Amino acid sequence: MTQKTKNIILVCAFLLLVCLAYKFAFSNTIQAKKEYKALKTEAVAFDNMPMQLSSLKQKEKYYDSLLTQYQLKGNSIQNTILKTINSYADSSNLKVSDFIEPHQIQQNDLKISTYQFTLEGNYNAIIGLIHNLEQNTKFGEIINLDFKKKKNYKTGKYFLQAHILLKSFG
Repeated sequence: MTQKTKNIILVCAFLLLVCLAYKFAFSNTIQAKKEYKALKTEAVAFDNMPMQLSSLKQKEKYYDSLLTQYQLKGNSIQNTILKTINSYADSSNLKVSDFIEPHQIQQNDLKISTYQFTLEGNYNAIIGLIHNLEQNTKFGEIINLDFKKKKNYKTGKYFLQAHILLKSFG
């Protein structure tokens, strides 16, 4: 054998040895290091778990307090709105003459409900209810308010009627 052939065989044997060493030793070491890093990040996550749990409990208490503050208990929004309107109407001499089923649309993964109802009574009481609905209960926003002066032909007296549209998200 010549020197050139010996060098070629030596280089091929070296490359074969490097490939075998990578396959059986280096790849296992690299894989073990990846697993070690993954387990280390999981351990850090588990160490932070009590802090995250307490933070989530505080958020839950905060959101529950918001729901009770804005009168959004477990009932449907429609029932809650009607209950709020009726309780205010009883205390301020208003009459709820109409409450129509809400119109609902889906827009960009957001459900928008529009509630329509009609009130009869004096102007200040109606405006007070509107203010209460928008500011104190956070049900949504009033998007239309239409006042009409109507006459009761049986008694010959006039009364104020308000058609209200309330838009709610969620």
